[in-house]
Amino acid sequence: MTDRDSYKQQLKEFYGSRTTYDYEEGTRHPLEAKILLEFVPLHSEQKILDVATGTGLVAIPAAQKVGSEGYVIGIDMTPGMLHQARLKIAAAKLQNIELIEADAEYLNFSDRSFDAVFCCEAIVLFPDILTILQKWYSFLKTGGYVAFTCPPETAYMASLQQRICARVLGESLPHILEPLGTPEKCRSLLNQAGFRDIEIKIEPSGRYRPLRDNKLSWTAININFKGNPLLSKLSPEKLNQLEVEYTTEIEKLATDRGLWIDTTKFFVRARK
Repeated sequence: MTDRDSYKQQLKEFYGSRTTYDYEEGTRHPLEAKILLEFVPLHSEQKILDVATGTGLVAIPAAQKVGSEGYVIGIDMTPGMLHQARLKIAAAKLQNIELIEADAEYLNFSDRSFDAVFCCEAIVLFPDILTILQKWYSFLKTGGYVAFTCPPETAYMASLQQRICARVLGESLPHILEPLGTPEKCRSLLNQAGFRDIEIKIEPSGRYRPLRDNKLSWTAININFKGNPLLSKLSPEKLNQLEVEYTTEIEKLATDRGLWIDTTKFFVRARK
């Protein structure tokens, strides 16, 4: 199994285990999906692609917006997430939505197939973000919208994780939040992919989490650094050292209420 395959397997297992994704403590997933959907002017008869659709938080209301003459395709590689989405689709009695279990990196549609492409919460997970944006650009009709969310590069303790890894490994690894971690980086990648009329809204948010919920596990390391090849050489001793040093650092930052986690999001929209 390659490092990339291992990384993707970790993603499937991690998201597949989240059986209460819509209702997790402190979650903003439904709210962020709603904000993203409202950022794009949808109307009846349009065809929509929702990449990494998860539990259908964007796909289902999008299907309701485009109506019976419109159509929504949701893609996700996590069976557990898609199962949750299918239950909600059945409850809503929607006939204009199709879910596909697949790796969106390798799935192709005809050029100019969609009026909008959404990706809520997941664009940072793709190994090559520019390539996926170029793929979405080709899927869109002229004038169509791409819309996604992503955190700033300083959110979710990313800077601390990067510093600890650099100290223990002796080499700095690119963090998952870096490629789209500033509005300027978002604009640059979208411009390179050919998009125009770029708009970015910043929604500040954060919450306190108990220290016990902030472990730097192997899964977290592998996902946060996108299965970097250096990680496959990580010995159990080094992994333990990472966990110990990270725990020591976050304990210094904790208060009586727990550890403050910045969950700020960028809401990004652009046109073909």
